[in-house]
Amino acid sequence: MMHWCIAFLLLFPAACNGPSVKPYSSPPQAPENKTAYKVVGVKDGDTFVLLMNGKEQVVRLAHIDCPEKKQPFGNRAKQFASGLCFGKKVTLVHQNKYDRNRRLIAEVILEDGRNLNKELVKNGLAWHFKKYSHNKEYAALETAARRQRKGLWTDARPVSPWNWRRR
Repeated sequence: MMHWCIAFLLLFPAACNGPSVKPYSSPPQAPENKTAYKVVGVKDGDTFVLLMNGKEQVVRLAHIDCPEKKQPFGNRAKQFASGLCFGKKVTLVHQNKYDRNRRLIAEVILEDGRNLNKELVKNGLAWHFKKYSHNKEYAALETAARRQRKGLWTDARPVSPWNWRRR
C-alpha cells in the first residue's frame, strides 16, 4: 500500500498540492490594468474622470498632491495634465484602493508609456505626498525639481496644498 501511495505522488503531485505553481515565479507586483480608459474630464492637476465599463470613475493620482485651483500653479498643473491626457486613452497602476470620496487611487500611464504622476512632480507642478507615500523615486523627483527651481519651486516660499486647504 505504501509503494502505491509513493508512486501516485510521484506521478500526480498536483493532485495533493492543489493547483500547480511555477517553482520560480516572480514576486507579486502592484496590479497593472492593461485596459486603456478614455480620460473624459480633468478636475484639477491630480483628479481625473475616466470612462470605465461605460461609467464615469473619478481617479485621484497616487503619491502626489498638486496645488489647488486657486493656489499659485494650480491652474498650470491642471493645464499640464489636461494637455497630456484629456480625450486620450490611459492605463492605470493601482491597488484597488479608494479614498473617502470614492476616488480610485492610481498612477496614470500615458499612451507613450510615461507616468503622469511622475511627470507632474518632475516639472514642479506637484509635491510628493509624503503623508501617504514613502516612494523614494517620487521623493527624488521632487528634490530634483526643487534644485532646478522648476514650476512651483520658483516661488520663494511655496505653500503645500495640505497647508493651503487648512486655511
